[in-house]
Amino acid sequence: MTGDVRDAFGRPLVAVTGLGVVTSLGKGKDDNWARLTAGHSGIHRITRFPVAGLRTTIGGTVDDLFDRPFAAPELSEKLAMLAAEEAIAQAGIGSRGSFPGELFMAVPPVELEWAQKQELATGSNEAVSYDTMLLAAARYRHQAYHEMFLFGSVADHVAERFGTRGSPISLSTACSSGATAIQMGVEAIRRGDTEAALCIGTDGSVQAESLIRFSLLSALSTQNDPPEGASKPFSKNRDGFVMGEGGAALVLESYAAARARGAAILGFVLGCGEKGDGFHRTRSSPDGRPAIVAMQDALADAGLSPDQIDYVNAHGTSTPENDKMEAMSCTAVFGPRMASLPISSNKSMVGHTLTAAGAVEAVFSLLTIANGRIPPTINYREPDPNIPLDVVPNVARDARVRRVISNSFGFGGQNTCLVFGDEPA
Repeated sequence: MTGDVRDAFGRPLVAVTGLGVVTSLGKGKDDNWARLTAGHSGIHRITRFPVAGLRTTIGGTVDDLFDRPFAAPELSEKLAMLAAEEAIAQAGIGSRGSFPGELFMAVPPVELEWAQKQELATGSNEAVSYDTMLLAAARYRHQAYHEMFLFGSVADHVAERFGTRGSPISLSTACSSGATAIQMGVEAIRRGDTEAALCIGTDGSVQAESLIRFSLLSALSTQNDPPEGASKPFSKNRDGFVMGEGGAALVLESYAAARARGAAILGFVLGCGEKGDGFHRTRSSPDGRPAIVAMQDALADAGLSPDQIDYVNAHGTSTPENDKMEAMSCTAVFGPRMASLPISSNKSMVGHTLTAAGAVEAVFSLLTIANGRIPPTINYREPDPNIPLDVVPNVARDARVRRVISNSFGFGGQNTCLVFGDEPA
């Protein structure tokens, strides 16, 4: 590539110099990539809490990180810490506890869980009720629980651990959150606000109440046996997504700064696009326009045409409606070429990591470029005749991949797409 440090629009080029990831497949890039490309699944029967009587009893949970009971925010924080450690170590940036840039973090919405509510009410002579829980919270361990379940606490702790600059940004844009965190880091570097950004998506919120809530929305797969066969994006017999957990981190730098310090360049974030629709709290707009516009805007932001994309990292949740909408939207953007353009879903193996998904899939997209291997969509046994796509069925495919578009489409009409490349457009 040339020595230019700005893109065709005169903006600073945004390079990726560090990657970190933890999912139900394993801890770290090497374990995840080996198992992902081997078509292994991290989805299993949930053992963390009782699931007897529930319609869905499986998940892509990340276990064995604690030797004691824990709450979802604690797991989200642990996943973020592990991913950030790996990414920063690979980037070799700054010094220990002093990251020379800002933090942008996607975290799940939080609320007090039942175990904590019950513990707060312990000691009251009255029957446990919402009012007695509020009183107990004020009298006993209010401060500790207040901090644990405060929306910004995870980002605050990560910022303290790694010494990021400025005020950490916590954000939650449903299932597009991880991609949004990366977009915010890109925009900050392009504006010249910072030379580096630590962008993280994390989600450790598989617990009984969240599982029941998604089940009540009829969003989850109920094909519990075998667990590893439940997530089947784009298949005719798909019936819902599988909740997953994970954390992923990217170190972004202006290319000029990264080159000046001799950093290894892992790839570039070439373009970002987002579009909100507000059509429905959970359903996608039936005409697919918001997703179409998000992809088109990401391509335009990258200065690329649709025929310059080599692979689509799908949102691919395995829900009947979302997969159909994504296929329709991609066809609208890429035209007849969509029949042969590879598109696959990592969620077939790690489940839907919700707030973390966009960041997890960004890491996998960049590893696809680096290794020239496209992860498969596993469990693809019954093709959907209404979705005639090349989903890289069941087995990974070796191919030269220079540019990837990664889709993240969330509840409430939150749509964010990112374009990654091996060099500037």
